[in-house]
Amino acid sequence: MTTRRNLLGALALTLLPNPARPDDALAAAIRAAIGDIEPIDAGIELRLPAIAENGAQVPLSVLVDSPMTQEDHVTTIHVFATANPTPGIASFHLFPGLARAEIQTRIRVAEAQSIIVLARHNNGRVYRTSARVAVTRGGCLS
Repeated sequence: MTTRRNLLGALALTLLPNPARPDDALAAAIRAAIGDIEPIDAGIELRLPAIAENGAQVPLSVLVDSPMTQEDHVTTIHVFATANPTPGIASFHLFPGLARAEIQTRIRVAEAQSIIVLARHNNGRVYRTSARVAVTRGGCLS
C-alpha cells in the first residue's frame, strides 16, 4: 500500500544529490592537473610491480620519451591512483636540459587499483599510460 509519506520520501531521495563517487574525484583531480586536454596513450614507460606486498611502499618508475631540449621537453609528470581516498599522488616538475624525463619514487596505495601517469609537454601535448597493481596489505587509511 502506497501512502503519501512513502511517495514524499521516495521523491525526496531522488532529488537529493548523489554522494561523490571515487571516479568523480579522480576526474576532478585529472582536470585540475591538465584541464580539458585530451591525453594521448603513448610515450610513457611505467614500471610498477603487478603485486605489492605492502601498499605503504610501492616502487614506481616513470620514463617519458622526450629529448628534453628547450624546444621539446616534459614540464610535468602527474601520478594518480584510481581507488585511493585522494587520487592525486604526486606531481613532478621538470625542466629542459635534464638527461631524461624520468622519476623514481615509492607511493602508497590503499587497495588493488590502477595507477595513471600523465606527462605534459611544453607544446601542450599530454601523454598517458596506466598499470594495475594488486596490494596484499593496504597502505592508506580512509
